[in-house]
Amino acid sequence: MIDPAHFKHGMRRLAAGVSVITTCEDGQPHGFVATSVTSVAADPTPTLLVCVNRSVSCHDVIDKSGSFCVNLLAEPDLELAKAFSSGRDRHLRFSTHEWRPLSTGAPALASALASFDCVLTERVSVHTHTIFLGSVVDIVLPEGPLHPLIYAGGQFDTLGSRVRA
Repeated sequence: MIDPAHFKHGMRRLAAGVSVITTCEDGQPHGFVATSVTSVAADPTPTLLVCVNRSVSCHDVIDKSGSFCVNLLAEPDLELAKAFSSGRDRHLRFSTHEWRPLSTGAPALASALASFDCVLTERVSVHTHTIFLGSVVDIVLPEGPLHPLIYAGGQFDTLGSRVRA
């Protein structure tokens, strides 16, 4: 058997984009930081997946609301990422930046690199997590440079140097 701590240490070497996953319940916004977000398909229906630990307070809200928004964070969103990854000051998470509800009612971050509004279509239970699959029903793609916030080595980071292909 592989030691879970050893597995986590290895996975921290996989750089990932940072997203804030949001949803709304009874007019109240909820959200958390995630790095386990993946495009599943573009055709015939654009679909994303997000892996959510069942211990995260937002897990049951997503399950109940039937929708979520994936907000891809940019380098300037570092403090927001820290706020959403900590339980401290949870009540202030949506007060420091501009948010707009999309068609499902889930909040979209105005400064995000992209926001994907999704309707929950499937749930897959895997150990301590649920994989939520969502059909994309709306996308917001603001103009501007693409400077993503990433997570690697157990900390938030930036690309620093950009390699041109």
